[in-house]
Amino acid sequence: MNRSNRIKLRGMPACYHAMSRVVGGQRLFGDREKEVLRKMLWQVADFCGVEILTYCVMSNHFHVLVRVPPSTSSGQGISDKELLRRFKVLYPKPTKYQTAEFARLEKALREGNEDAVAIRGRLQARMHDLSEFMKTVKQRFSIWYNRNHGDRRGTLWMERFKSVLVEGAGNPLQTMAAYIDLNPVRAGLVEDPKDYRFCGYAEAVAHSTDSTGSPQAGSGLRQGSVGQAGQRARNGIRHIWNAYADGTLREAFSVEMAMQAHRELIFGKRAGQAGLSKSERKKALKVLEQKDAILPKSTVLRCRVRYFTDGAILGSAEFVRGLASRWQVARRLKHPPKVHAAKGGDWGDLAVVARLRRAVFQ
Repeated sequence: MNRSNRIKLRGMPACYHAMSRVVGGQRLFGDREKEVLRKMLWQVADFCGVEILTYCVMSNHFHVLVRVPPSTSSGQGISDKELLRRFKVLYPKPTKYQTAEFARLEKALREGNEDAVAIRGRLQARMHDLSEFMKTVKQRFSIWYNRNHGDRRGTLWMERFKSVLVEGAGNPLQTMAAYIDLNPVRAGLVEDPKDYRFCGYAEAVAHSTDSTGSPQAGSGLRQGSVGQAGQRARNGIRHIWNAYADGTLREAFSVEMAMQAHRELIFGKRAGQAGLSKSERKKALKVLEQKDAILPKSTVLRCRVRYFTDGAILGSAEFVRGLASRWQVARRLKHPPKVHAAKGGDWGDLAVVARLRRAVFQ
């Protein structure tokens, strides 16, 4: 199949679920590798000006749900001071060469010479863009990984990253976020995602402090993990839940209320309990094999659901229908694609544009 263009929205904020897998599916990432990749996600997001809403780093792949602002190609809204700050973010421990390069950039921007125009253009081209964000994360991590594993050579990542354009408010965004945070539960690593320190929900929980200022017990995160990234993780959860299921904005919805809403979506009515057992998940998959089967959302989310990784565009039927023509152009289709309602769970008005020929539930 020919390489198709990725679906991106231009001139407006957009949310995407992006996922990349290690070549051959090898389980190469232990806790050290996961921690480095976790930090790089936040670091590169800061440089690129994208907002991480949640994420999950596993032993052979990672997921990230991001909100990408409009392109900076016009140069508006980013001062030279901010450009320099973002550049320094990529090099928290700069070499002599990087220190000299920063001084050169600072001097050029201050003087406003011909180099300044080129510098602004190069930096801004790497900002507010999903592909540039993922490219930078994957390249920087590959370099670190190969250097720290016996001068390993060759590619680390399998082909292009996958992405799904997600409606940026309400039920679609909330359901996608819960699906991402439940990765370690589906893999059988933990019963509660708050105990898996390499996901956005756990990082947000860890940043919730008690009266002593210490991370909450049972969060699974080291105290050193909380801080600026932890606050951003909490802000991500709040953004996910700043609207009702239908997309209508809420008023005066606190981070704590957003955290509780997220947990209730993950666990359904059993928000204080652990998830399904392995045998219960097998039973759920058996039910989903039946035509027109419908299970509670919190149950179906414990199965692998390809709507969230291969659906291309995910949102309300109206949202997906409004973008179907872009999908048609990107895939070079002769006829407009149909909008496919999500099946198998009480998804609400959730739909995708891609027709999934293989089993949706695994």
